Amino acid sequence: MSRLFIFADEAGCFNFSRNQGASKYYIVCTIACANCADLGTGLSNLRRDLVWEKAPVGEYFHASEDKQAVRDRVFALLAKHDFSVQATIMEKSKALPRIRPTNHRFYQYGWFYHFKHAAPKIVQGVTEMQITTASVGTHKGQAHFTAAVNDVVLQVVKNRTWATNFCRAIADPCLQAADYCTWAIQKKWEV
Repeated sequence: MSRLFIFADEAGCFNFSRNQGASKYYIVCTIACANCADLGTGLSNLRRDLVWEKAPVGEYFHASEDKQAVRDRVFALLAKHDFSVQATIMEKSKALPRIRPTNHRFYQYGWFYHFKHAAPKIVQGVTEMQITTASVGTHKGQAHFTAAVNDVVLQVVKNRTWATNFCRAIADPCLQAADYCTWAIQKKWEV
């Protein structure tokens, strides 16, 4: 039996206009690893070290809010760990009107394309998967996003046991790693 842990985050907004302040892209990003304990422990230990050093850290790592010195340390730690990164980058202005009637519908399409193309590469030889996704929106709206991800996994991932989990990034250091990877990809594309 082989397990895989997948942590997901997204970047961009659901505003499809080309107005200033609206993101050009919507990005679904996942990191996958067989051993998430080492990565999670490493990030927790780094945060404790930074507290001792009186560095400006919050309750958890969040790339868009962390100071550059903190980001540098987090990226240095991430580079030492074994995980893969998958990203689906969607140019929102090219989304057909039928794909974007609601935020959760567009989100579901993003997840479908992401898993359709990424999953076959990362789940080879895997019998069990746990997918932890960063919460999106309000508590009430989260039910739609949760259903979207579960529907996509049901469609795309066959012959494997899987479980999904949805929580805020503060709950799992590996979600914070996914946030950092997503942020870096967004910075590259939203130039």
